[in-house]
Order: sequence, then C-alpha cells, then structure tokens
Amino acid sequence: MKVPRLTRAAVLYGPEDLRIEELPLRPPGPDEVVVEVDSVGVCGSDMHYFAHGRNGANTLRTPTVLGHEAAGTVVASGPETALDVGTRVAIEPAVGCGTCTTCRSGRYNLCPSGTCFGSPPTHGVLAGHVVVPARAVHPLPDAVPLELGALIEPLAVAVWAVRRAAVEVGHRVLVTGAGPIGILVAQVARAAGAAEVIVTDVNDARLAQARRLGATHVVNTAVRELELADVDRLVECSAHPAALWQGVRTLRPGARAAVVGQAAPAVDGLPLAHLQRWEIDLVAAFRYAHAFPSALALAADGRVDLAALRTGSYPLDRAADALRAPVVDPAHLKVVIRPDGTSV
Repeated sequence: MKVPRLTRAAVLYGPEDLRIEELPLRPPGPDEVVVEVDSVGVCGSDMHYFAHGRNGANTLRTPTVLGHEAAGTVVASGPETALDVGTRVAIEPAVGCGTCTTCRSGRYNLCPSGTCFGSPPTHGVLAGHVVVPARAVHPLPDAVPLELGALIEPLAVAVWAVRRAAVEVGHRVLVTGAGPIGILVAQVARAAGAAEVIVTDVNDARLAQARRLGATHVVNTAVRELELADVDRLVECSAHPAALWQGVRTLRPGARAAVVGQAAPAVDGLPLAHLQRWEIDLVAAFRYAHAFPSALALAADGRVDLAALRTGSYPLDRAADALRAPVVDPAHLKVVIRPDGTSV
C-alpha cells in the first residue's frame, strides 16, 4: 500500500478553534507501523479540550491533533515488527515508556513519563494516517467490523473499571452514569457474571439504551430517590461527587466502590467514617492495563454490543460538529469521525 508523505488532520489551536490541515507523515521506525485511520471515536476529553482548551489539569499549550480512540489498517511497518501490511487494528493510545519500574510491574497505565495520543502536547489520531508503536496496536477479530474498532478503546476502559471494582459472579452492581462508559461497564459487568446491574442517570434516553443493552434496572435520579441496599459493587461513571456519595450509601458492609468518571482535583463530602465503619473499599481506575485483549474478545463474541452505542458519524471536515454533537443532543452516546470522508 502506498504511504503518503502528508496526511490531513484535525488540529486544535484553542477553544472552538479546530483546523483541518495537512501535516508531514514520517516513515515508521524499526518497531513502528503506519495505520490508515478508518474511524475515530469522540471522547469526553476531546470535547473538553475543544470547548475549553483543557481537560482536568492538562491544558492545551501548543496546537495539537485531537483523538485517542481509533481503528484502521496497517499500511507500512518497520523491520522489527511482526504485523503484516493489511492487518486491521485497534490502537491503544497510552502504553507507557515500557522501561520504568511501574511499567515493568505491569501497571503501564500509571507510567510517570507516559503519554497518550490526543492529550496535549502529544498529537492524537484524528488524522488520515498515524505512526504508532507496534506494541500499541491490536489486530481486530474478523467478527469486529473496522468501523466499530474505534470503540474498543472505551470498551477497554470499561473492562478495567470492572476489574478494579472486582465484580464477581452473582454480584449486585450499581453503575452511576449512563454515558458510553457507564453503558459499556453495565454490559461488561453482566458478562462478568453480575446477577443484577442497576444504572442511574438523569437522561431518560440514555437510561432506555442502558436497559436495552443489559441493565436489569434503571433509575432516573432526577425524579426518583435511589432506594437501594445490599449492593456489592458501585462503579461511578458520572464524574458527579453526589452520585458517588449517594451510591456509597447503598453498599453492603465489606463492599467496594470504584471511581471511573474523571474526578475533580479535590472533592468535599467524603463519607470517611461511613467507609471505615463498614470497611468499604474505595478504589480508582485510570485508563487500563492489559485490557484490550479482553475488550476485543467481548466485542467479537457479542457479549458487548458496540454497534448500538454508535449514534452519529461525521467526515473529518465536520470534526468540529462531531465534537459539539453530544452537547447539542445529549441522547448521543458515541459519535465517530471518518477521516476518509465517508459516514456509516
């Protein structure tokens, strides 16, 4: 396959200032591959960078290509890689340095010097072609369409969240937040053997989708009190502290709560005495480590429905519209951008 010297990309210069430009495309190094990007998922972090020039503590300091959820086809590879040209792959955007003590322990998601595609100043994958380390790409099973491959990354987030929450067979699980991650967490929890999965949100359309995709019960907490007890596991995906504290009160003694939604730098109201009295474990999840293989397997055998999450598709030239779409219409779950200009 022919590899171009230039590639079109969506470059963020400042809040609401996204420009489609041609950027140089370097040849792959010995252990790298060039991927022709088929689809890129829009994540909440992309939306924050686009709207405000920042996401959490990280700020836009130099023009940066957005995007970290992507799938495509290998079109060139370095001499030290084992991937064949033509291999369909999902891209893992953050793999760590690979040499520090943290990476060698297997927790490369916590690498102190690690970078992530699309997290300024590291260029992302919202482009026609990208050069990535061969260890950062995962071949797609035949059962996973290429256009859905971009959703493997958020599914990996959900897989890691369920692992951190230690969901087991027979558990009663509460998921707060019915956004894309919350709905994926609900599906992964069911696949892990959870007997009940209750999902809360304030958006009826998203709750209805959660119910269709495996939640045993849904609760709109804007109109109903959350009256639950004896919950084994809480997975907080809404990023609202009130949802976490409310959910903690539903947990049985000795249970566990996992924070997945992006937490504020500091949060008041931690019910520390309650956590201590009932020995409730409070853990956090950051990205994932070694979760892509499980995510690919769940998607391939149909235990997780990725197609149902995709609610919009835009060409690269309309990337700004794609980044606004979930705000304009909160019923959106996962919007994808197709760099080749097509939509599905």
